[in-house]
Amino acid sequence: MKWLKGVILGATILIVAGSAVGLYYILPQSDVVLITGVEVKRVDDDGVINAENPADGPTRDVYFINTENPDTKKVMVYRNEDTGWSFPWYFKFDSADIQAKAQGYSRDAQQLALIRHYGWRIQILSVFPNITSIEATSSRQEPYPWFNTIFFSVVATALLALGIAIKRRKRNHFKTTAE
Repeated sequence: MKWLKGVILGATILIVAGSAVGLYYILPQSDVVLITGVEVKRVDDDGVINAENPADGPTRDVYFINTENPDTKKVMVYRNEDTGWSFPWYFKFDSADIQAKAQGYSRDAQQLALIRHYGWRIQILSVFPNITSIEATSSRQEPYPWFNTIFFSVVATALLALGIAIKRRKRNHFKTTAE
């Protein structure tokens, strides 16, 4: 019976950790960057279409925005693609407008831009974070992630309340069966 509790606890920890990683991927993040260039690439389900990867299905154009961190000079590439009605539900339909703003910001080498995005940059898999919004800024400070803080606080409070309720119910169940 003790091993069953361990298995249940382990499974619960894996589910919570997996959920936290998934939420970290889809929740918004912000970066302050210098935009160094923009481009459009034709892609299919296998990635960017080129000589090594010919098109073998439906294709689409995807905007990319090349950036540089103003302090560390580390480069970062963002994808700028509509999410439409699909998951994650950012309901983004203005990737062309965002691309036009980014192109304008790239003309001024000193213009900082605040980029809001979700996702990660995984170079070996050619995965790029997707931009949800862009705006000019004069501050190098990234804004505090209030939405993420409130969201995780509410989730943590709900999980704590659920754990307390389960523990109380379990304690009351044992009291009634012992009597």
